[in-house]
Amino acid sequence: MFKSKSNAILSLFSLVCLLLNLVFLPAYAIELDEITRTVPLDSSGKTITLTLEQVKRGKRLFNNACAQCHNGGITKTNPNIGLELESLSLAIPARDNVANLVDYMNDPTSYDGQNSISELHPSIKSAEIFPKMRNLTDEDLVSMAGYILLQPRIAAEKWGGGKIYY
Repeated sequence: MFKSKSNAILSLFSLVCLLLNLVFLPAYAIELDEITRTVPLDSSGKTITLTLEQVKRGKRLFNNACAQCHNGGITKTNPNIGLELESLSLAIPARDNVANLVDYMNDPTSYDGQNSISELHPSIKSAEIFPKMRNLTDEDLVSMAGYILLQPRIAAEKWGGGKIYY
């Protein structure tokens, strides 16, 4: 009797999981199609299509290394400059592509590009000050940059929307 009751509960649980996947998974899968995962690679107009694994890894790394100050794409220390595409594109140099974001994560500069801020902002250059940056590879930085550029397509105005949404 115990075995059949436990099998019935397991079957019911499996059915609930299947139904939840049918309801919620298709929308997520559509959001992450190849077109959505294609982001600017550099300022020349080249693009890169992120793999689903890169997106997942970028999210995990971003949440670990960046989300403390950039949760939801905002910048806690300066709410006027977020990680949404408008702010990224107005920086000098523009940080609206993977190459320039990776460059920034290696050696960050002020928004106007005039001063190094590596002692204030986590980066590879300042990994001795910011331990979360110590083990990040170039591929990790590409995944994180891709994740940042992908978010406006997934979260829309919520990404970088600040207190209005978070």
